Amino acid sequence: MDNIESFKYFGIGTAKRKLAEKAKARRLAENFTRETLAERSGVPAATIKRFESTGNASIEAILRIAFALGCLKGFDGLFPEKPVLGNNDLEIYERKRGRK
Repeated sequence: MDNIESFKYFGIGTAKRKLAEKAKARRLAENFTRETLAERSGVPAATIKRFESTGNASIEAILRIAFALGCLKGFDGLFPEKPVLGNNDLEIYERKRGRK
């Protein structure tokens, strides 16, 4: 199962913590200290510590951390494009006006 797909089975809080755990595991696998990651990402070490312990950080900080850890590619799958509907499909989705 894809990592992003697995988040749909959890609440937002759990998803944030899991994302933070994965980021910390990747940091440790790269043998980076928080200070090293801070230098490479431009994110303060205190923000990295808070993110790793609570899952809370701005989207910019998370993306900078992901980039510094070589994991930015995984974010491509977050918002996949919806397929374009054909004319036949549009009839199904016509808006109904008025109340029932």
